[in-house]
Amino acid sequence: MALFKGLMQRFDRMLGRGVIDDELYDELEEALILADASLPVAESILEELRRAVRQEKITDPEAMKERLRLAIANRIRQEADPGLRTAPAGVTVYLFVGVNGAGKTTSIGKLADRLRKNGKTVLLAAGDTFRAAAIDQLEIWAERTGSEIVRTRPGADSAAVIFDAVRAAEARGIQFVLADTAGRQHTKAGLMQELAKVARVVEKAHGRPPEEVLLVLDANTGQNAMRQAEEFGASAGVTGLVLTKLDGTARGGALMGIWERLQIPVKLIGVGEKAEDLRPFDADEFARGLFE
Repeated sequence: MALFKGLMQRFDRMLGRGVIDDELYDELEEALILADASLPVAESILEELRRAVRQEKITDPEAMKERLRLAIANRIRQEADPGLRTAPAGVTVYLFVGVNGAGKTTSIGKLADRLRKNGKTVLLAAGDTFRAAAIDQLEIWAERTGSEIVRTRPGADSAAVIFDAVRAAEARGIQFVLADTAGRQHTKAGLMQELAKVARVVEKAHGRPPEEVLLVLDANTGQNAMRQAEEFGASAGVTGLVLTKLDGTARGGALMGIWERLQIPVKLIGVGEKAEDLRPFDADEFARGLFE
């Protein structure tokens, strides 16, 4: 992972001075903010680090680096099992939402691949009816993974497509529905109201809310990710995050603030182009990756 690479290089240079002082902590704070951590999160991380250094009388650079890693992990550690929820019986429905270009359709395809390899039956709902390319892309994933698909013509009602998909899965005894939705800017009130309608229609078809409403976030988004999480959470009742594009120069620090402020857990992370590069999120593993 290229996450925080610049932060770690800078941290090593700072520790190379051999002095743990206020200047070091100030530079660490700046580095964390450059890695997309918010100011309150950066301050809380450094407060924990200062306390550990003082109480444990840490002078070794590697020991201090390990304490920083632990402080970061503590900011993103979630419930004991942050994995995807499934229905106790019948169909499990996952609704994917997010802005244009975040990677919703690709994430759906990768998750379908994982579920199919685990022996599950899957139906894809091509609810992004605004883009013909999104429908075609989901069709390719359906063929590639051996999943079924419910699709319609471009411009059709998205909620109706997803309604039909849930009902079809129930009739056919399919275990999972992965529903795509049109990418939309979180600042557009009308589009966000339409997304709320989709969530209500899913509940009507399903008899209960979807097991997961997954907000797909591009890790390069920075602090704008917090705003997206707030707006999509209010409109669609987001239950988890899928953080994509962590294989590039992404920094990913914003997720610490999202968890602390909104308590929305990261469920999956995308670390590459291959189907197997969509992985369950683990806070300790994630924090270790920052220091590699």
